[in-house]
Amino acid sequence: MTAPSTFGLSSEARNLHWLLTNLVEEVPGLLSVAVVSSDGLLLLSSDPGRNAEARTADTDRPTGPKGSSADLATIVSGIGSLTIGAAKLMDGGGVKQTMVAMDEGSVFVMSISDGSLLGVHGSPDCDMSVVAYHMALFVGRAGHVLTPELRIELRKSLEAESTGSAR
Repeated sequence: MTAPSTFGLSSEARNLHWLLTNLVEEVPGLLSVAVVSSDGLLLLSSDPGRNAEARTADTDRPTGPKGSSADLATIVSGIGSLTIGAAKLMDGGGVKQTMVAMDEGSVFVMSISDGSLLGVHGSPDCDMSVVAYHMALFVGRAGHVLTPELRIELRKSLEAESTGSAR
């Protein structure tokens, strides 16, 4: 994965970018990763088009939800809302992790902090226990630094990246 530019970002934002890059590079079978705020906005993501190691040789197989980080963020936000609602109805407490296994892949969603979520789209042959373990490491390392100020900085950085403007 080629990391997005971190020029002009705070050390906390650069560290989160590094943690995300490390997650994608360390775990075989990850197709895309997204960090989503409590209001459903994409804060940080991998680019599935750049993560060649995660793809199989079968080019007919989709590499991510429509190949877009925004699509994964939407899915993660929706799954997060659904499971939080279910937990409230069942008096189950807070939701820690959700996994959806499909014929052609898996989606994992894990709570970070203050409603933020980490979402991962994995290939059909990814090791679910390895993915869950590395997600838990990311959450443990990122949760305490994902402050409201950092969320604003990450969101502005993504907006600037998408419009092509320099920071």
